[in-house]
Amino acid sequence: MAEIKISNKDWERIKIKIQRKYNHLTDADLQYTEGNEDALIANLMNLVHRKRDYVLFTLKKALVNMDTNRL
Repeated sequence: MAEIKISNKDWERIKIKIQRKYNHLTDADLQYTEGNEDALIANLMNLVHRKRDYVLFTLKKALVNMDTNRL
């Protein structure tokens, strides 16, 4: 079970931040359905070639700094 919860509304904002940081990722790469956080994390791990801890840290940071461009 994932250590975070991301709503579809929050994901739209987080997705923009991730695409800014990893400009090779497309909307199709970043498909997400609320409640499927584990699948999202696994997908991001493969796409950015990072470990689970890094992906979780990045997503948590994006959630905390929702109103900024910070990631």
